[in-house]
Amino acid sequence: MNRSTSRTWWKTTVGVLLTAIMLFPVYWMLNVSLTRDQDMRKSPPDLLPVHGTLAGYRAVLDEQLPYLGTSLVIGLGTVVLTVALSAPAGYALAKLRPRGGGILSFVLLAAQMIPGIIMAMGFYAIYLQLGLLQSVPGLIVADSTLAVPFAVLIFTAFMSGIPGELLQAAQMDGARALRTFWSVVLPMSRNAVVTVSLFAFLWSWSDFVFASTLAGGGAHEPITLGIYHYIGNNNQQWNAIMATAVVASLPTAVILVLAQRYVAAGVTAGAIKD
Repeated sequence: MNRSTSRTWWKTTVGVLLTAIMLFPVYWMLNVSLTRDQDMRKSPPDLLPVHGTLAGYRAVLDEQLPYLGTSLVIGLGTVVLTVALSAPAGYALAKLRPRGGGILSFVLLAAQMIPGIIMAMGFYAIYLQLGLLQSVPGLIVADSTLAVPFAVLIFTAFMSGIPGELLQAAQMDGARALRTFWSVVLPMSRNAVVTVSLFAFLWSWSDFVFASTLAGGGAHEPITLGIYHYIGNNNQQWNAIMATAVVASLPTAVILVLAQRYVAAGVTAGAIKD
């Protein structure tokens, strides 16, 4: 075995070990979700669900579906609102070059550093006056504020790489700025749209700060609050708690696997210039 082959083998081994360590909590979550109540306190615990049960997943279907449905509506609404606001803004910064565009880009970057709890307190005071507390539209707007600054920067970087000749050709055919954006720029920005949509959905799906501050105790609570309440009410039924976590993780995992190639292209857009 030559030196190059030996080095590759060690790198592969280390990579596999590190991956196994990072994924072990996910495996253990799945293992516990299939474990019977009487086997929870075994010492040593079973590394495999020898006497597996689906009781935890039946409990999820009976008690957690409303929370999952609410999270799905909030996630999709956040995606639509984020793309609708950030795509035109990114196009304007990338191609229309408005006055003060550099300052605006800096403000968008700085906005991502504001702690979520501070924004939640501001939203609470506003929503209290507008009657939007404990409402799905209120959570959609609040979650979008986390995604829009990042999304504008992604769209700006991606659309900066679109050749100006294409836009000039559209203008020569009589297309105005809005028609050029809708018919030329947006279809070419598919990777950026998928990237922004994925991150917006992930942020809204996993949000707890806005949910607990603006929707706690209401009729429409997302899955993060559902898990929180479930732990408080069923602190001995760990298989049901872990089953809830598994079911809540599935949509984001599936979406990430399906969209990974678009995400890689969208995130790296603008990093290399010809």
